[in-house]
Amino acid sequence: MEKVSQELMNDPFLNHGTGFTEEERKELGLEGLLPPTVQTLDQQTEITYEQYQSKQTNLEKRIFLMNIFNTNRVLFYRLFSQHIMEFMPIVYDPTIAESIENYSHLFVNPQNAAFLSIDNQDQIESVLKNASAGRDIKLIVVTDGEAILGIGDWGTQGVDIAVGKLMVYTAAAGIDPAQVLPVVLDAGTNNQNLLDDPLYLGLHHNRIKGDQYYQFVDRFVETAEKLFSGMYLHFEDFGRDNAAVILNKYKEKILTFNDDIQGTGIIVLSGILGALNISGQKLADQKYLCFGAGTAGTGIVKQIYSEMIQEGLSEDEAKSRFYLVDKQGLLFDDTPDLTPEQKEFTRKRSEFDNADDLTNLAAAVKAVQPTIMVGTSTQPGTFTKEIITEMAAHTDRPIIFPLSNPTKLAEAKAEDLIEWTEGRALVATGIPSDPIEYQGVTYEIGQANNALVYPGLGLGAISADSKVLSDSMISVAAHSLGGIVDFTKPGAAVLPPVSKLNIFSQTVAENVCDQAIKEGLSQNNVTNGHDAVTAIKWEAKY
Repeated sequence: MEKVSQELMNDPFLNHGTGFTEEERKELGLEGLLPPTVQTLDQQTEITYEQYQSKQTNLEKRIFLMNIFNTNRVLFYRLFSQHIMEFMPIVYDPTIAESIENYSHLFVNPQNAAFLSIDNQDQIESVLKNASAGRDIKLIVVTDGEAILGIGDWGTQGVDIAVGKLMVYTAAAGIDPAQVLPVVLDAGTNNQNLLDDPLYLGLHHNRIKGDQYYQFVDRFVETAEKLFSGMYLHFEDFGRDNAAVILNKYKEKILTFNDDIQGTGIIVLSGILGALNISGQKLADQKYLCFGAGTAGTGIVKQIYSEMIQEGLSEDEAKSRFYLVDKQGLLFDDTPDLTPEQKEFTRKRSEFDNADDLTNLAAAVKAVQPTIMVGTSTQPGTFTKEIITEMAAHTDRPIIFPLSNPTKLAEAKAEDLIEWTEGRALVATGIPSDPIEYQGVTYEIGQANNALVYPGLGLGAISADSKVLSDSMISVAAHSLGGIVDFTKPGAAVLPPVSKLNIFSQTVAENVCDQAIKEGLSQNNVTNGHDAVTAIKWEAKY
């Protein structure tokens, strides 16, 4: 009994700490193993938050919260749900970037993750069984760590991003934390600093690419599908050479989602729809400039393009609205080394009298005169006053989203965009932004945070036991956010606030589930989204 008692208190899914009642302590052999006072969950939450507030830096705060997470999941999520706006930038972006960069040197606990090695592919099944420990896994977030946020290749240290995403799924949408599994696919790393660090916990060799890499991914997917039938598989922060290839291979076969391609696209579409509600304009009339045409940038373009098609434009008409700008400048159909996703939206040089001069963002903006400009470049400060003033000279309500994060990589600050356009810009940022006072108006700045939509999207798909994640389910998720903001208010944000994350995640989930049912994709007997979502939603309580 003693061993069982200790194991119980060391299991974060079962441990209640000082919250074990006197009856439970007697029944479970815990008498004398805890201080005598029994605390309620609210009391535990109060004292834990008091301890949290004593921490000086954001990284210290995150490490403290992770200790709670590793000890008692119910307490962690009760605390998270009470302080969701305050904790989001601590638990996830931007503080998680610092945590990932220092993961090997801070390592204490594997946090129930599965660490898969390309050098030991025969162990995939046993590793997934060991990590899941008999739990009924409904949701996996998997990364290979090659393209973490805006900070690049961090190898196996990228596992923190999978853990963080799953935290948000539970805090925002109420997905049972015992039914999720973070996974890292360690294929090596090209980060020389990691390779030179003897304390680095991942494989000490360069990334393996090509057939061997794709075989590794395939074996993982096939094994996970076998072990966890009907799971929702979320791909996170894969490199630009692989992300779309993997998504395209599986999206019509299994229930899967790529947050960088689809999630970012959904939230940006939601923000643009919100901006157009404010301006009274139509999506089909916009000219869209993508600055930073990598995985995220082209994923957003594809999502906006798909929405234009649904609004009645032909494929050619819709494609004519898009301009991609990358490190080479405006991308043309003869630009070398284009990715398949870029090729779909390139321009012809014959469209411009000065095509050879369009080698930077300033020249492209002047030639194109976009009405929407979205930055996913990780090039800080590139949305300069000159460029923004030029853009604003040709459209009354320019829609400008500098989305790169963390903070040090943002293309512009929201307050500058408001000032440079004399309050006319409709702005969303990739990082949290405080309200801005300008000429007597308070401008609320929406955060284009994927967390506004992916938790509800996943919950809705899981509650329907959907065969796949359809384009219509994704579109419904984007539109679900539109009715939450009062767009008639001066200075209104284009997106709802993160503080109401758990409220509108429920709305998104119900609508997505209803859409899956409508399309005949649901594989269970649910008849409406509200009942289906309510039936599986988890609450943080003993």
